[in-house]
Amino acid sequence: MGKLVFISIVVAVVAVLIGVRIINISKRYLAFREVTLNHLPNCVALKNLDHGTEDITILGHGLAFISTGLKYPGVPSGDVPGKIYTVDLNDPLLRPVELRMPRNFDLESFNPHGISIYIDPSDDAVFLFVVNHPQHKSQVELFKYVEENRSLIHLKTIKHELLHSVNDIVAVGPESFYATNDHYFTNEILKSLEIYLLPPWTNVVYYSPKEVKVVSDGYTFANGINVSPDQKYIYVAAIFDHHVHVLERKEDNSLVPVKSVAVGSLCDNIEVEPETGDLWMGCHPNARKIFLFDPKDPPGSEV
Repeated sequence: MGKLVFISIVVAVVAVLIGVRIINISKRYLAFREVTLNHLPNCVALKNLDHGTEDITILGHGLAFISTGLKYPGVPSGDVPGKIYTVDLNDPLLRPVELRMPRNFDLESFNPHGISIYIDPSDDAVFLFVVNHPQHKSQVELFKYVEENRSLIHLKTIKHELLHSVNDIVAVGPESFYATNDHYFTNEILKSLEIYLLPPWTNVVYYSPKEVKVVSDGYTFANGINVSPDQKYIYVAAIFDHHVHVLERKEDNSLVPVKSVAVGSLCDNIEVEPETGDLWMGCHPNARKIFLFDPKDPPGSEV
């Protein structure tokens, strides 16, 4: 009798703990949130971007660069190689133009994620940094943009053990950047567990040819990253804690936390308005609808 009571108590305690965990995950996922339709009349869907666009960054004069075709574990995706497009936002037709890629670049495994632009102040050369996941690994591709023939020249591939699960990137020099790792583990099974356990173990890495180091950590799925117009502050979106974190850059490129701002959504990518410094964030209202995708009830998005 006593053994049966003990087992019953253990089962009840485990059930309560599991229930509490499910409730906590549901809150982190915003699992029961519904999107309020607030469609602005001047919003239009761009044509010919049929395989999903993950990131976008915009030059000051209105030329947008877009990465498409991301294949991400656990999320529905197509089977075509990734591509990079530009869109002239000053053109009323808003026509996406696919950029020509170099012949010596492996296009079949190109799987672009976050992107960032750096303009060299000495000659106005435009460098495009692209997070790439060939065979679901992580590396950064550095390209030079050639406006005359709308093409990219591949300059180098950057790999490092600290850049093991890169999501987004912000360039701060012709070969230097900050990047977010959105997972702690590299094993696919353990990475899947992270999505459900949500440990605050992800980080931000600074990379340059001279040094690579972790400069900030303790995030629950670090995601979008960008820099203020004066280059003094870094913004990091931690998607599952519903905050954007503001960090101050130091002379040694380390980061010091300044404040965190609650945004009430699962914020992904961050774009910074170059004149006002305003942050524009692409967000997911409901993570449950992403992982349990139903085309009849899509997850939606918000800015």
